[in-house]
Amino acid sequence: MRHLAGRAVMTDADRPTRPALPARRARGAWLALALLTLANVSGFVDRQVLSLLVEPIRHDLSLTDTQVSLLMGLGFVVVSSTLALPMGRVADTRSRRGLLAAGAAAWSLATTLTGLARGYGQLLVARMAVGAGEAALQPGAISLLADLFPPAQLGRAMSVYTLGTFLGSGIAYVLGAWGIAFAAEHLATWPVLGAVRPWQSVYLLVGLVSFVVAPLLLLVREPPRRETARVPVRAVAAYVRAHADAVVPLSLGFACSAAVNYGIAGWLATFFVRTHGWSAARAGVLQGSLTMTVGVLGALGGGWLSDRLVRRGRVDGPLLVGVVGALGMLVCAGAYPLLASATAAAVLLVPVNVFAALPWGPANAAMAELMPERMRGQGAALMLLVVNLVSGALGPTAVALATDRLFGGAAGLRYALSTVSVVGMLLAAGLLLAARGPFRRTVRGA
Repeated sequence: MRHLAGRAVMTDADRPTRPALPARRARGAWLALALLTLANVSGFVDRQVLSLLVEPIRHDLSLTDTQVSLLMGLGFVVVSSTLALPMGRVADTRSRRGLLAAGAAAWSLATTLTGLARGYGQLLVARMAVGAGEAALQPGAISLLADLFPPAQLGRAMSVYTLGTFLGSGIAYVLGAWGIAFAAEHLATWPVLGAVRPWQSVYLLVGLVSFVVAPLLLLVREPPRRETARVPVRAVAAYVRAHADAVVPLSLGFACSAAVNYGIAGWLATFFVRTHGWSAARAGVLQGSLTMTVGVLGALGGGWLSDRLVRRGRVDGPLLVGVVGALGMLVCAGAYPLLASATAAAVLLVPVNVFAALPWGPANAAMAELMPERMRGQGAALMLLVVNLVSGALGPTAVALATDRLFGGAAGLRYALSTVSVVGMLLAAGLLLAARGPFRRTVRGA
């Protein structure tokens, strides 16, 4: 322990450490990380492809912006978040590999069924089913990775896993753009199904390809649990209550950050179409390219920065990275919608993508460090519940409601995006700063 400016700072020597992994176990850990990242890619392709298909779906099914936002957000996340809690319980007590494989098979089937929907009700039910399958992913993956990697490498491992978010979203945007461009030339015909709408073809293709992920996840080797006793649900609830001053602002802070990210992801292509007269295909290519390149660099940079801060004795390093990301987004995401030039807006989206991606590996690492080992799956599920409910309720839907109610309809989308970004990131930065002290005390006490 060393002392700076009258305060004690924990160093690496003061923190509980695990020995370096043997070479064979290290290879197994990195293989598991690669497969889990692939699963995350698949999940986010299935989740995010909708954002590029807004206009054709609205046109074909005569929907409002608010109805579409429910498909993007609340209709998906209520099921995903609620089921994450029992899935976290399963991850803490049973086979995480089996849980992940079953979840991947379920969300792939549901995505395929989305392509068969013939009305808004069927589409909403199919989206809810996708959320049910994806409820298994986060609790199972975070619990596995926290057992596979030592604390000094956990930020980077979580950031690599988080790459799936940005690679999957980028692929979804590009696929959606391809589907829109293809639709202008062709009416797709599928065996047995006959002629289907172009957006339905995109969903059928994505769902069928996703089925490959489930059997691959069975190759993940389940690491031995260092603690095997089952923890009663009441004990998990008691731990969360005892450390609510850390758990609550941490979860809500990252949730506000996610709400802004999902709002932008859901409406960015539509913003370029409405404000700057771009085609949806052109907007999708821009959005996908930035997400898969700059977003990936931001995610990796966030993990590297978090681990560096932790090694230098900053136990709250993951939260500091979250604050940096929120402040960067406040400035850049608040500004790009208001620029008169489409080119200038596109250029400013480069730092937007960096700052948007920065916190998410550290966010998962923070929750893994905050929770005892036997509760990590349930801790991850709890954070997923908060993040998803807040981002689902206040992300795409907040942008849509601000567009419809505050700024006079479709042309006001640019002002809605700016307003939601500024307000959301102010809340995120404030909550994460408030969580730092309780987080440090909890982790050191553990």
